[in-house]
Amino acid sequence: MNWTVHISPLIHANGTTIGLKIVKICPRPFHFSLRFLKSDKLLVYHSHTFLLFGVTLQPLPLFIGLRYTRAKRQNHFISFISMASMLGIAIGIAALITVMSVMNGFQKEVRARILGVSSHVQIMGYDAGPSRGLAEWPSLLAEAKKNPGVADAAPFVDGQGLLAYSSSVRGAIVRGILPNEEVKVSTLGDDMRAGKITSLVAGEYNIVLGSALARALGVTMGNKLYLYSPQSSVTPAGMVPRVRAFTVTGIFSSGHFEYDANLALIQLKDAQVLYQFGEGVSGIRLKLNETDLAPRVSRQLGDTLKFDGYVTDWTRQNATYFRAVQIEKRMMFIILTLIIAVAAFNLVSTLVMVVTDKHPDIAILRTLGASPGMIMKIFVVQGAVVGIIGTLIGVGTGIVLALNIDVVVPFIEKVIGQKVLSPEVYFLSELPSDLKWNDVWSTAVISLLLALAATLYPSWRASKVNPAEALRYE
Repeated sequence: MNWTVHISPLIHANGTTIGLKIVKICPRPFHFSLRFLKSDKLLVYHSHTFLLFGVTLQPLPLFIGLRYTRAKRQNHFISFISMASMLGIAIGIAALITVMSVMNGFQKEVRARILGVSSHVQIMGYDAGPSRGLAEWPSLLAEAKKNPGVADAAPFVDGQGLLAYSSSVRGAIVRGILPNEEVKVSTLGDDMRAGKITSLVAGEYNIVLGSALARALGVTMGNKLYLYSPQSSVTPAGMVPRVRAFTVTGIFSSGHFEYDANLALIQLKDAQVLYQFGEGVSGIRLKLNETDLAPRVSRQLGDTLKFDGYVTDWTRQNATYFRAVQIEKRMMFIILTLIIAVAAFNLVSTLVMVVTDKHPDIAILRTLGASPGMIMKIFVVQGAVVGIIGTLIGVGTGIVLALNIDVVVPFIEKVIGQKVLSPEVYFLSELPSDLKWNDVWSTAVISLLLALAATLYPSWRASKVNPAEALRYE
């Protein structure tokens, strides 16, 4: 059986400790031993064992710090401030993890949808001059496919035009493609909502529209519309824009509003006739085995291919999107980290008040031989517990929110009665989320470091308490 000896110091009128008085002795599940020193002070051995909830704890500062944390305080205001600090840390961490996951998901989703319609690498000819486009594109295509990083390739003709149906007129990017080759380098074949991309047959002048573009024009499957080309034809009446009637044989929805609202597809031969390319094309679209290798592959092709044009890749074509998302992600991380910092430094005021409230306890511990370092560790433990609990709650909440954002956002939209994410602005119709564990660990580590930093000053003040002054009026 372990016994607890309750003692109090006997203090002389001049403030000097002259001995100890035993108050009571009772069995307890923890114990410590004392011995007198020449200076009449008492030394508490660091090697003693303490039992708390059946778990062995060492050393003494950890035991007392946890004891203070779970003890019922008489000052409820201190408890409220401590709870507010804990909740502030938890909310800040949950918000940071959720926002970072949404930013990661947004970047991943936009990238996937852009590359699904665009291309990883493009071999482009010049649009101006007598040698317009790429006249010898078949040999260039075969040479490009020899590169080990290239999975497939397809030619295309790019142009601009006006689409007119009834009283509706819309500008559009018109792309001439070979349907059987295009499906190898893009996801347009899988994005069809009506009709098939293989309906684009040379000489039949069929057209496939993006869903938002078709909706803006008010056309459906089988409707005929007119495509006006910027190239002009010379007639006795003067220069007349080239125009051709096309039949709508398909509608696609890529999930990227910019393409759905502006892109129209026609057969490659029809585009060559309409835009006067002859047998040439605007360029060749390449699909790579690994999208992240696009800059390296484009440099290799630029060095090996001999042609009148240039090679570009998706990192340069869409650099604005991804740079903007990256900057926003960094700024949101900094802003939300400051929220965590504010909540963590609330621990300073909490611990300062606790230290003031515990002056008599500190004085008794110092009288019993506790060193200033031991006193400091006690209050570091107490503040760290608040930080750890707040961090764990925040991390758990943030992970749950990030993994269930597809349920949380529709609920919020239903409550407020409006869309959180406008597809016209953000190019996406629903909020994506991609939880990265590196973000979770870095957020948790930063939170714990801030919480520990906030405990240093109050703990240092506690270690400087003068036992004689603290016990003078007790």
